[in-house]
Amino acid sequence: MKKIKLLIIEDNRLLRDGIIGMLKKQHDIDIIAASGNSTFAKIRQIKPNIILLDLGLQNHNSLSVVEFVKKDFPNAKVIIMDIAPVQGDINLFVKAGASGFIMKDATLEELLTTIHEVAEGANVIPPNLTESLLSKIIEHALKGGKIKLKEAVRMTKREREVIGLIGDGLSNKEIGQKLHVSTFTIKSHIHNIMEKLTLHTRLEVANYSYSAGTLKKVIKDISMVN
Repeated sequence: MKKIKLLIIEDNRLLRDGIIGMLKKQHDIDIIAASGNSTFAKIRQIKPNIILLDLGLQNHNSLSVVEFVKKDFPNAKVIIMDIAPVQGDINLFVKAGASGFIMKDATLEELLTTIHEVAEGANVIPPNLTESLLSKIIEHALKGGKIKLKEAVRMTKREREVIGLIGDGLSNKEIGQKLHVSTFTIKSHIHNIMEKLTLHTRLEVANYSYSAGTLKKVIKDISMVN
């Protein structure tokens, strides 16, 4: 059986060493480690079959690493590691070329299963991450809206105003000034919006706003809770 040449790119030394300690006992895996500082150089040098990539690298945008691998090393497979990746992350990384996701609190058995299945050509996403509010919204939209967006996501009038202003590119402070509330209050509204849409960055909220055609259309489709 051909050995899997695996490169782990993780900034947290304790976690990195812990994974190495577990995987070095596997006879079918050759493991090499790197921090975010040496990411691209290590990939070029090692030419791994599998890359275990920390989603939150400090010195590199992890998404750009996936895109780099997909473009320059198309035979390599990338597995994203995170504490709790949300559907927005999954969508972005899968689109960029990632082949799998693994939770950082996964068991050794789960990690090995993910590595082997991805190495064999499968795309692996933990079952608890495959369903979310956002994925259901997209699914319903693609199916012609049998269950309309307004029935899937319920937002307050103020949350609708905030998501509209985010889409217009305003900062928290600017939104607060426009709505005559504190920046802290705006942050609270944004947190609630992200929770409801299962998105976790302002950019993704803005992208979501435009994804159905126009911002106004999306805001109009989102129901209002009195």
